[in-house]
Amino acid sequence: MTNGTYHAALASPTRRRVLDILAGSAESLDAQGIASVLELHVSTVRFHLDQLEEARLVRREPGGDRRRGRPRVLYTAVHEAEGAEGSREQLIEVLAGALAGTDADQGRSSAITAGRGWARGLLAERSGSVDRRSGLLEVLDRLGFDPAQEGDAVRLRACPFRDAARRHPQVVCSVHLGLVQQLLDGDHDGGGPPEVRLLPFVEPDLCVITLT
Repeated sequence: MTNGTYHAALASPTRRRVLDILAGSAESLDAQGIASVLELHVSTVRFHLDQLEEARLVRREPGGDRRRGRPRVLYTAVHEAEGAEGSREQLIEVLAGALAGTDADQGRSSAITAGRGWARGLLAERSGSVDRRSGLLEVLDRLGFDPAQEGDAVRLRACPFRDAARRHPQVVCSVHLGLVQQLLDGDHDGGGPPEVRLLPFVEPDLCVITLT
């Protein structure tokens, strides 16, 4: 499992509700039972359960009986993931705090450089060529930012590093700025790459990228 898969799974409010129901249940539940609680179609719930299973946040097991010809499948929350996530958040906090304690300009520059390096690693995993702006949305979505393009702006409706970003925006948001800059580098016609600005927390759960 990659961090991108993990955060993409939790970026959906519906998937978080599904996971909360399983985590709070004393016994395993099937998709129909979860669908009844959430008042959703069972096919929708199965889709979200598949995403959570791919991120290793839930596991499935046979239910031992059949319903309308389909073998019953039960789901259980994987609580071990909470400890791993807590450790990861602590590591982010330590690294962000260390950079925040350095000279402000130096810390921001180092964070942007780190973000560019992160983007280069992500680009190296891709095969074939793709329009840089389309690639930007694809990568941001895969990382769990839930992006939506509006003209020359991209709205980030979720942040997989929200808590650390609120405490150390000059570091965490600068890493994200460097990530976006590198992903867009080369998306131009001889006049240089677009100027990128990242506006953090314009609303409690919304950041905005502007491209000029």
